[in-house]
Amino acid sequence: MNLVLWIIQILLAAAFAGAGLAKLTQPKDKLRDKMRWVDPVPPSQVKALGLVEVLAAIGLVLPPLTGIATVLTPLAAVGLVIVMIGAILVHLRDLKKRDTESERRSEIQGAIFCTVLLVLAAVVAWGRFGPYSF
Repeated sequence: MNLVLWIIQILLAAAFAGAGLAKLTQPKDKLRDKMRWVDPVPPSQVKALGLVEVLAAIGLVLPPLTGIATVLTPLAAVGLVIVMIGAILVHLRDLKKRDTESERRSEIQGAIFCTVLLVLAAVVAWGRFGPYSF
């Protein structure tokens, strides 16, 4: 199970590091093509979310690799669970705003993807707080 948790941690770290770095480095206009939710959000909040995602990605892998402050790993996972709850709510809210079937399908797919990430982060939090802590 420890190996499974490590694989999940690495996959989550890669996903959130990539998404977070995109939010940190790309202007809002460029993000709009793939992330329609950024329209009503101030650029500073988009950047802040990107920073949270990058820090969580680091928190998933760096503490156990160094053996320093390993409690940060399950805390990072809990933080990602919270972020994903917000993301799911945004997708479901935007579902009502979409006019075409393909736009609505895209929001549903986004909510499903966020749910998968939420479950994976919850598994890491459970495992690293509980029976497979460092």
